[in-house]
Amino acid sequence: METTMHGGARDGIVRSNGRSGVDRRQFLRVTALAGGGMLLGTWLDFGDAAAALVGDAADFTPNAFIRMTPDGLVTIIAKNPEIGQGVKTMLPMLIADELDVDWRTVRVEQASFDSDRFDNQFAGGSNATPTSWLPMRRVGAAGRHMLVTAAAQTWGVPAAECTTAPGLVRHGPTGRQLPYVELLDRAATVTAPDLESVTLKGPADFRIIGTRVPGVDNHTIVTGKPLFGIDFTVPGMLYAVFEKCPVFGGKVMSANLDEVRAAPGVRHAFVVEGGTSLSGLLGGVAIVADTWWAAKSARERVLRVTWDEGATAQQSSAGFARRADELAAGPAQRSLRTDGDFTGTFASAPHKAEGMYFYPFLSHAPLEPQNCTAHFRDGAIEIWAPTQTPESGRTLVSRTLGLDEKAITIHLLRCGGGFGRRLSNDYMVEAAWIAKEIGVPVKLVWTREDDIRHDFYRPAGFHYLSGGTDAQGRLIAWRDHFVSFGEGERFASSASIRGSEFPAGFVPNFALDASVMPSGVPTGALRAPGSNGIAFAIQCFIDELAHAAGRDPVQFRLGLLEQAGSDTGFEAARMSGVLRLVAERSGWGTQRLPRGTGQGVAFHFSHRGYFAEVVQATVSREGEVKVDKVWVAGDVGSHIINPSNAENNAQGAVLDGLSAALGQEITIERGRTVQSNFHDYPLLRLAQAPPVDVHFLTTDNAPTGLGEPALPPAIPALCNAIFAATGKRIRSLPLAKHDLSWT
Repeated sequence: METTMHGGARDGIVRSNGRSGVDRRQFLRVTALAGGGMLLGTWLDFGDAAAALVGDAADFTPNAFIRMTPDGLVTIIAKNPEIGQGVKTMLPMLIADELDVDWRTVRVEQASFDSDRFDNQFAGGSNATPTSWLPMRRVGAAGRHMLVTAAAQTWGVPAAECTTAPGLVRHGPTGRQLPYVELLDRAATVTAPDLESVTLKGPADFRIIGTRVPGVDNHTIVTGKPLFGIDFTVPGMLYAVFEKCPVFGGKVMSANLDEVRAAPGVRHAFVVEGGTSLSGLLGGVAIVADTWWAAKSARERVLRVTWDEGATAQQSSAGFARRADELAAGPAQRSLRTDGDFTGTFASAPHKAEGMYFYPFLSHAPLEPQNCTAHFRDGAIEIWAPTQTPESGRTLVSRTLGLDEKAITIHLLRCGGGFGRRLSNDYMVEAAWIAKEIGVPVKLVWTREDDIRHDFYRPAGFHYLSGGTDAQGRLIAWRDHFVSFGEGERFASSASIRGSEFPAGFVPNFALDASVMPSGVPTGALRAPGSNGIAFAIQCFIDELAHAAGRDPVQFRLGLLEQAGSDTGFEAARMSGVLRLVAERSGWGTQRLPRGTGQGVAFHFSHRGYFAEVVQATVSREGEVKVDKVWVAGDVGSHIINPSNAENNAQGAVLDGLSAALGQEITIERGRTVQSNFHDYPLLRLAQAPPVDVHFLTTDNAPTGLGEPALPPAIPALCNAIFAATGKRIRSLPLAKHDLSWT
């Protein structure tokens, strides 16, 4: 989910993820609909230089469609998976505004996965806004251009004399007007404009962009109608559960399948051998029954499996911690960046701090557990899945089942939360395998215990930090020996750190080193991957250095941002802007807080977003933490497309971060996950959720995404607030493991 595209695509060129970076030009294809109306789609043309890559026109890929019909309805196809981030509403808003239609006439339909028709059909990395801001607007503007041309032809006037209002074209000199519905047939015959040069609206003319638009699925959700993957059914469907080894990568040695098959309602029970890759199909026992409850009951009450647990059974969280200390005590395995002379400068620095920061494995824990429905027949398979990455899911199913990708159909269902978990498609390939075995439609549903104990976890991390300031309180020396998971020079999934990670480029004497250790625990991207842990360590240690130097934490950070050198990884002025804004909005330093109450500040750049946050927290004498309020300042460019959804994304990210900080931890013992459900992996309760006051600083930069970048600063800001309230420095998470009582 990480991206290296900093600052947005200012030139409007979107790079292809799968076409070797070849620039593409878009063109509009228009089709008249039977019964009246027109269909508009943008297509991607790689040009003559890339002809060998894309073949003939049948390989061109449209990335958006609009259907306009004589009843006045405008149907916009939503190609991207909806996982709660709001793209099913936000991207159609871009098209509808440029098309200049009344939003009340818009209907949104979810597309199925189709790599021959759609481009970049995935959800992740807060990419939807930066990659779609211009393409979606262009197709809407092209449709508006064609409708204006049709009206001008009808009236026999220059198109330049015509303008639009929602759903109609006006002729300025005469005051005549025509509704779009009367122009559709003629517009479908108009030559389509060049999408790269089509005239877009100016911001002053936006009617939908920048307004609060409710989510298109809101009514369906609040009225409890089927929408999510877990709701989906087809006639004749059976239900499946899948028992995997509690130790990651373990295999079935034996199972009492005959007894399981005799259990009430059970139709099938069989061993799935699986492979060796933790990212694919694991070995286990599948149970298929008339109802999910019958399958689950047979699994819990009857099934007995003897497992070959494998080498991972020797691993544990305690063992990882011991190994991290051993690695930190010796020379680092490699250097990721070195500037100046850290060792000499640190030795003579008048103010110093040292500390080890640790954050644990985390589970994604979406409220909707993993599920998938599949039907194998006549050598092909049809899949209905809540997935963030349908294309990689198709590849996995193709490889595992030995099917041609053209024999695999994937329908996108709304996800009940993703947070990066549904980037992995293990549940999809499990359902596909089971469906192929039994030959009838089958719905696989994981239990909550399955979901927490068989995740691709946010990897734990260990930061051994040293830093020093000069007599004026300026940061002059910094070293981080980062210990994580991997082999050789390869980090495990989402366990890496970049050489440009802050404060690289801001400290003249800087060293970032790394060492890794092997692990059998599967890891993967969790909301704001990498940043969700790294920001905790870095921003808390910066707070330590500010206090060691006797500096105000906000002023210390502003001074540090003024020290920007080369290769900083982000624009210091934008970060200073949000830091000043959040200090102003929170009243930083302007009020005397009672003992036991404190404010903490932090900032972080990730996924093209600049965010600074202040948390105010109160810690009782007994050590109970209450978050009183959070202030958020973000810079995600020049436009907030849907302010309601933008605020929700930022608020949700902050609450997600607080939830992780307060009580969440995945621990490994004997190669298996200890936690199993929300009783020992608690989510934030409503009573714990503070007000989150969100403010956006609009800047002259291309708009970027909001699903992730507001999360990372929340955790260190809370920990820094606890220090301000109690004097106790938090260097490891979760907070529930600390005694925070004070006298």
